[in-house]
Amino acid sequence: MVPVDDRAGSPHHRRRLEAVPADGSGTVGEIVPESFPLEALMLDRAAATPLHRQLYAALRSLIEQGVLVAGSALPSTRTLAADLAIARNTVTAAYDQLGTEGYVATRVGARPVVVDLPISALSPAETGAPPPPARALSRRGALMMSQPAHHGTPGQHALHPGMPDAASFPFATWGKLIARRARFARTSLFGTYHVTGHPDLRQAIAAYLKTARGVRCTPEQIVVTTGAQAALDLLARLLVDPGEDVWMEEPGYYGAQAAFTAAGARLVPLGVDADGWQLDLPRRADVRLAYVTPSCHHPLGATMRMEQRLRLLEIAEAREAWIVEDDFDGEYRFQGQPIPAMQGLDRSGRVIYVGTFAKILFPALRLGFMVLPPALHEGIARAISITGQFAPLILQAALADFIAEGHMARHLRRMRRIYAARRQEFRLACAAELADWMTLMAGDSGIQMVGLLAEGLEDRAVAAAAQARGVNVSPLSIQYRHGTPRQGLLLGYAGADEAAMCRGIAVLRDVFRALSPGRGGGGLSRARA
Repeated sequence: MVPVDDRAGSPHHRRRLEAVPADGSGTVGEIVPESFPLEALMLDRAAATPLHRQLYAALRSLIEQGVLVAGSALPSTRTLAADLAIARNTVTAAYDQLGTEGYVATRVGARPVVVDLPISALSPAETGAPPPPARALSRRGALMMSQPAHHGTPGQHALHPGMPDAASFPFATWGKLIARRARFARTSLFGTYHVTGHPDLRQAIAAYLKTARGVRCTPEQIVVTTGAQAALDLLARLLVDPGEDVWMEEPGYYGAQAAFTAAGARLVPLGVDADGWQLDLPRRADVRLAYVTPSCHHPLGATMRMEQRLRLLEIAEAREAWIVEDDFDGEYRFQGQPIPAMQGLDRSGRVIYVGTFAKILFPALRLGFMVLPPALHEGIARAISITGQFAPLILQAALADFIAEGHMARHLRRMRRIYAARRQEFRLACAAELADWMTLMAGDSGIQMVGLLAEGLEDRAVAAAAQARGVNVSPLSIQYRHGTPRQGLLLGYAGADEAAMCRGIAVLRDVFRALSPGRGGGGLSRARA
């Protein structure tokens, strides 16, 4: 097989017919190659692809690359079949497909002629040409594409922030529940009939929230979403107009920041530090909505005190603003009982509660929910229909069974014990191995921790170097939008067993040493002593 002759499409390789041939194989004004690029038609008789498809693809490529220009007449079926030593029907089939797709014009008794195509409209992959300048994004599109994100790399679970221990999930039980629902499913599970959520799951969530999180709600207030982020995106579009103020925790969850920023909101920083939430709203701010994670602040892990919760509810009522309560890691508290949700204190219908099953079960399940105040019930199904963000009903039905039959409660109790032990082990190991470069912040909730970096270390550089070595951590600085960010790392310990934890800490130690030579020492043997 011979490479394509680049000269085959040049002008001196063609001539015009001045008369119609006797066999009717051309028309006046046609262009035919003096040297048809036969060597470009590379056919492989041993390939699984039929010969007529190979020939069609090769001829189409010559047309798209401009080797066969508009007006070029292809060889007759008899001639090309003889030249390629293939059946004439094979050539006919290839020509017919080119004609069907509009690459050539065909007439009875005449050879196919290449059509004048807008070659520039073909994709770069087809033409080999550089891509044309992209049309400018919308302002919202540019905002969305510029937002920070951290999803990590598949297979690199060690120290991934917020990652639960999927290996401990009862997948055998889960598989049986899925199979049972599929076996006895009715038509209601295979359409999009329950846009706001499967009735069984809404009932199960409402019962769970009342008992475990102190949320006051009915099943009708529950809206099932494809994760908490989908809920935040929908709420941002429903509740905030471009230019309106949103009171956002600083530092705060970058996913929520991105959702409200993309909706056109102006983020007003709500400071969070060792003393809690700084609820002194700037005088010029006309807050439409406040976003908070009171049960376990993301990323610092603090818990909002009662007087701050009541003060925030008071501010929201006075300003007729919404509060979005993201119950981030609310189930995981390792001293005392979990703190009830702030929504249970709301008496004016201003708190929208957002939850997810990503941390209790596993993130890829993509199931979350909102608890809407009565004022937002009407029309929510139509709004969700526009987004198309409704989760598969068979998963929802299986999850309803998982909750109602007690599997989730048992799994949660077990994982609290496992995570409490891993949390303590992680603290000891970090103190022994990484104290020269990083200090873990205090906290008694959540399945991730924040490590503040020593002066001179830049968290994005540390995170990038760790990821290159197969360990996922997230830079703290991406959680800031105002002022000077603190340099630190979000470190997930819950999904790391003993071996993974040792490996992750060893990688971080090596990264720190490489980025700050001359500082630090130690070895993992100290962590295990």
